Amino acid sequence: MRTPRRIPVILALGAVVGATCLAPAAAAAPADDYYQAALGKTGAELKTALHGIISTNTKLTYDEVWDGIKAADEDPADPANVILIYSGRSQAKTANGGDPDQWNREHVWAKSHGDFGTATGPGTDLHHLRAEDVSVNAERGNKDFDDGGSPVAEAPDSRTDEDSFEPRDAVKGDVARMVLYMAVRYDGTEGYPDLEPNDSVDNGSAPNIGRLSVLLAWNAQDPPDAAEQHRNQVIYDQFQHNRNPFIDHPEWAASIYG
Repeated sequence: MRTPRRIPVILALGAVVGATCLAPAAAAAPADDYYQAALGKTGAELKTALHGIISTNTKLTYDEVWDGIKAADEDPADPANVILIYSGRSQAKTANGGDPDQWNREHVWAKSHGDFGTATGPGTDLHHLRAEDVSVNAERGNKDFDDGGSPVAEAPDSRTDEDSFEPRDAVKGDVARMVLYMAVRYDGTEGYPDLEPNDSVDNGSAPNIGRLSVLLAWNAQDPPDAAEQHRNQVIYDQFQHNRNPFIDHPEWAASIYG
């Protein structure tokens, strides 16, 4: 396995709540020019270039994902715990499993959307796998993302209805950037499904997830914070050795999908 180059976290963003785009990051690219092949490109050309950059990642097994999540989702205030994405609760790393009050591996891009399951690749990619309470994970199920619904019992800052799920405000942008990462990383090559966001909430087993317009708004409203940047760095340094470009350059979401 190659030794990854450490990339300093970058972000100095201007964002307007409710807007659909972000001001460009202050730095053009990380210091080691990880994104050099993508600079100056927009739209489909940018997406293609980013795919080429991030698709050289080390692939994990589904068992290895446990250790990856424990490191990437670690509670900075208590290294023995992880932060659950939709609930926001801090829970012991050792309390993982299948019981209702334990935490398990949430596929933010629901694994039935494209029917990739837990196979190595999209099913084991840490950039969209997060710690979450077993019951809340089941409540989200394979619903698309959208605004609205009633509070989730064990995650009252998140909401759900019969066909969609709305995460708490603090991670709305995180969810959007994870979904967009998956669409760029898994484009129908290497035997993987061609994942694409759309503006629907009834995608079923199709390789799509929505609602794209809402995800773009969440990306603008909730820019990457220190925790999300740290997570990106941990995955790059310790596990997959690739990055989520929408965390480093959230303005690229509008360039590709706006």
